[in-house]
Amino acid sequence: MGAPQIVWTVGHSNHEIETFLDLVARHQVAYLVDVRSHPYSRYAPHFNRDELRASVGACGIRYAFMGSALGGRPRGEDQLDADGHALYDRMAVEPVFNSAIDRVLSGASEHRIALLCSCGRPHECHRRILVGKVLCDRGAELHHILPDGEVMIEHAVELRDDHAQEMLFGHDELPWRSIRSVSPRRPLSVSSSG
Repeated sequence: MGAPQIVWTVGHSNHEIETFLDLVARHQVAYLVDVRSHPYSRYAPHFNRDELRASVGACGIRYAFMGSALGGRPRGEDQLDADGHALYDRMAVEPVFNSAIDRVLSGASEHRIALLCSCGRPHECHRRILVGKVLCDRGAELHHILPDGEVMIEHAVELRDDHAQEMLFGHDELPWRSIRSVSPRRPLSVSSSG
């Protein structure tokens, strides 16, 4: 068995565009794969899809939007639990999702690809908890570019276990789901999960 396929991830966080461009250039990212379901930001319009594509393109970095397949917002009500959390086990079996995973792995075999989302903390983001887990399950290794430029290498994505209290009260296993509600009927937090 050969070396694992490396897939990078990065969150644009609240960076200015120049800081973000320096971050991805410093780590020699060749392709930025946007996995945000809705690639727009009221607070940082320089991360809107078209503006971002132009900015990274001017730096010689290619941009691809794959949020319609790999985004953290479900397409159907059957992929939400009663609290509005995305049910990742249901999303991860969709053919369109798996086809996109194949494309990421294929591209990463030839180029340095970074999955882009908004959240700076990969432990809270679907790019790690959903997309990254599936990539790791298929043999990839994640390299997370953190907001300060440091890199966290992850060989496998462990599902959250910060609901230990729930386990004490009769829950045998934790659901594989988004950390926050992503339901369009529920208010979202400032930090998007997808």
